[in-house]
Amino acid sequence: MMTWLAVTVQAVLLLVLALACYLWGRSLKQRTVGQLEQLEKRIDFSARQQEHAKLEVEELRAGIIGVGQRVLQLESTLTQLNSQLSSSLQELSDKQQAMEMTDPESKIYSRAMKMVQLGADLDEIMRECELPRAEAELLFNLHQQKRQL
Repeated sequence: MMTWLAVTVQAVLLLVLALACYLWGRSLKQRTVGQLEQLEKRIDFSARQQEHAKLEVEELRAGIIGVGQRVLQLESTLTQLNSQLSSSLQELSDKQQAMEMTDPESKIYSRAMKMVQLGADLDEIMRECELPRAEAELLFNLHQQKRQL
């Protein structure tokens, strides 16, 4: 009889142990499923954020490309304008030199102005440049006014 009772107790203990294992497994499964659902939600959220960030990066890149192209256009325009300005200045300088070379009176006046700047007196300017007194005085007075300003 003892054996029958021992077998029954062992069977009941095994059944209780199996039930406990089943409940523990079920609880573990529910926790795992809950954690899995949370992870899936986080992954979905991260994927949406990544897609949003990707769109923003594309917009920024397109904007930067547009700005870069505009800068290149402006740089090209500036280079052209600078070239045109340089050539215009060179033409003016050449014309001015040509005029000075062809106009003997401008040479005389340029020389007289330099003499005034170097401190020559009125008589010396008249003698060296062969200018009438009135013109020499005019150049002398003009230069004196510039020096006072």
